[in-house]
This record gives sequence, C-alpha cells and structure tokens, in this order.
Amino acid sequence: MYLFCKISAYSLTWFNNNFGSTSFYFHCTGLYCKLGETAADAKFVVRETNVPSALGSNQVKVQVKACALSPLDIKLHEDLKFQRDLVPVGREIVGIVLQVGPKVTFFQPDDEVVGILPLDTAMSGLCDAVVINEHHLVQKPEKLSWVEAAGAIRDGLRAYTALHTLARMASGHTLLVLDGASPFGVLAIQLAHYHGVKVLASALSSEDQKFLEQLRPSVGVRESLVARVIGVWDAKVDLVDSCLEETGGLGVDIVMDSGVRLHEEEPEARCLLPYKHDIITLLGVGGHWVTTEQNLQLDPPDSRSLFLKAASLSFLNEEVWGASSARQGRYLHIMKDIVEKLSTGTLRPQLEDPVPLYDATVSMEMVQKKQVRKRLVIQL
Repeated sequence: MYLFCKISAYSLTWFNNNFGSTSFYFHCTGLYCKLGETAADAKFVVRETNVPSALGSNQVKVQVKACALSPLDIKLHEDLKFQRDLVPVGREIVGIVLQVGPKVTFFQPDDEVVGILPLDTAMSGLCDAVVINEHHLVQKPEKLSWVEAAGAIRDGLRAYTALHTLARMASGHTLLVLDGASPFGVLAIQLAHYHGVKVLASALSSEDQKFLEQLRPSVGVRESLVARVIGVWDAKVDLVDSCLEETGGLGVDIVMDSGVRLHEEEPEARCLLPYKHDIITLLGVGGHWVTTEQNLQLDPPDSRSLFLKAASLSFLNEEVWGASSARQGRYLHIMKDIVEKLSTGTLRPQLEDPVPLYDATVSMEMVQKKQVRKRLVIQL
C-alpha cells in the first residue's frame, strides 16, 4: 500500500474564501509505532495525520525524497513522558523545500535539504511532505544522492558526538571501535582516520573481519583504514591482549562500544559484547570510554580503576542536540560538515539497497528487531 497525501481543491477554495488559509491542514499518511504494554508489544501501522498548510515563522515545508529507518528507542519516549500511543517512525529525511515561513533566512523554495525531525515531532518522515523548523536542516550538496544523505546523517551525528564532543579526539590518538562493521562503526572509523587517529576495530563475524580489512580511505588507495581488526568471533582471540599488544602495553586512548555485556548469561546476540572490566583494562592513562549501554553500572572497584587511570566515561545520546537551543549552532555545524564529507567521499556509509515505500512497514519491523545489518533507506 502506497503512502500518500491528499488535499481537496474544492475544500481549500471554500475554506480560504470563508476563513482564510492560516489554519488549514491537509492530510498526510505515514508510518507510526503503536505502543503496547511492553516494547515487544509495539506494532508498526500506517496512519493519517494532519500537516498545517500555514507555516510558523521559522518553519519549512519539505517534500520528502528519502527517509532512513533507525530502531525506535521506546524507553526514551517513555522516560520523556510524551504521553502518546502513536510514535512517528522515520526521522532522518532529505528532500526539496516547498514553502518557507515568513522569518526563514537559511532556505528558499526548491532548495535541497537534509535533516533530522525532532524527537517530539508528530509527523512521520515517511509522509510525502513534512513541516520542520529551519534549525533542524542543512543544505544538501548537489552531487550527494538522496539515499546517501538520509542514510548517513544520523550515524554521522553519532560519530561526531562520540569522537569530537565526548572523547575530544586528536591526531595521534589510538581508537578502538567495537563492532566496527556496523553503520555507526564504519563512519566512526572513517572520521577518525581522516583526523589522523590510529584505529583498531573488533569484528563480530568472519564476514565483518574481511570487510574491515578491506576498508580503504578511497578507491585505489592501498592503505587500510583499520590498523588492526580484532576478530572477537574467534574464541582464541582475546580483545584485551590484542589491544595491549598493538599499543605496546599502554592501552588505547578512546573506546567506543556498541553495548556492554552486563551478566554472565546473556542472549546469544549479546554474547560477543565485552565486559566492562575488559574495557577499563584496555583503556590507557587519561583515556575516554564512550558507551551506548544505557543501563551500565560501575562497581566500586571499576570506579577505582578509572580513577587510577584518570580516565573518563561518557554516555552517547545524540538526542541531546535537540534538548537545548544553546547547542543549535554547533549542531548545524556538525550536520554541514557531515554532508560535505559525504559529498567528497571522505565518509561512505554502508547502506542496503533503497526500499520502495510500500515495503516500509515490513522493513521497519526488521530494523526494530535488528535483523538488518546495514542502514536501510526508504525512497519516496
């Protein structure tokens, strides 16, 4: 079933003649997550929503050309108490500006833009058109494709937040990227290498290891992006020993995890994750650990080890950029840099083939269950 927007010309003319056009809405159908009692009960459904035709002062209406799908953090929505049964799906969008509000200064109609809908948006990015504040958008370079722009903007933002904002990455540092073959991991590796950082990466399978070993800065360059690939899928390989061997026993300056093993008995999908003690052990003096593990807890001995190394721990949550207007300028600067590096080939995202609109529901179910390895983009 195709998603669609519909608007009645007769109704619009009648409404404008009688009341003016300032409060008119048109209907747009998009993809939403219907929340249940638990996260496992959530279902993805197609629903109709209202999009205002009259824009606010700094709002922009964008015709969506492509939208990336990322797993929905249902717990985060519950924590923020948005109090809604339907959560919009698809926030990383790219498209063409159709209309701008009276105080918009960055864009004009027909501009090609890319951005991320705010966390509290009521609109799905899979609508034909969305309304968004201009401060959540940046210009898309002409030679950058719709699919690449949508598929990389969120992972690029996460990589910048982790490496620049939290870890204060600098040339000469050594970085360990856990699960380096993930969409986030690949962009983090490319960004770190660009800034002169020595990169180590873990691989969760023999296929991932082969892929990482073949990563190059650009076509025709023989130099590898990754100084050492650590195949943690092989029981004979020890993550800590490999990192200490590669750094001469000094440890790495930055660790970026993709989750942490919290208990001895974990689901099979988490069995290859490192223990927190292992990460602390392989950290060097003054090192930075950037974690995506929301439920991480440190025991007193772990905290003592971090203290003795003068090391730091940061939680990666890229949603904080939308929490304060004071960070808006830096947020836009990061997104502009991401799309520029995408257009020059410095960043090259790992994407699945574009998916048509009618497969959006099934595709999102696969994304939510983490059955898709590469980033998935819906092409409208």
